[in-house]
Amino acid sequence: MLSDNPIPLRLKQARNKIGISQKELGIKIGMDESSASGRMNHYEKGRHVPDIVTLRKIAQELNVPLNYFLCEDDLSAELACLISRLDNTAKKALISELEKLEDLELEKVVEQRENSPEIAIDIKDL
Repeated sequence: MLSDNPIPLRLKQARNKIGISQKELGIKIGMDESSASGRMNHYEKGRHVPDIVTLRKIAQELNVPLNYFLCEDDLSAELACLISRLDNTAKKALISELEKLEDLELEKVVEQRENSPEIAIDIKDL
């Protein structure tokens, strides 16, 4: 489970995945060479939070979508990365398929409720 701020861990994971140092990343996004390592370290330790402009630069450099840093769980972060690589046509197709899946899941819940009186779920609670 992530802390309240998912940015530090996600930043470190994405940076390590591409194999660059904190200093290298800082310099690549325009930080002064003398302070790049320290500033990036503060972001990864959660001592400071990058502003949105800086976070966008970091995301571009690490080849992850901006929302990757803000996802509340690891699966959502992974999905954000996968979806960001799709073109718009594929994204629309994925949305359509997910909507169908959501409808099927709701139908299953309704069917279970009708067939199992011991599962006293009120549809309004969903």
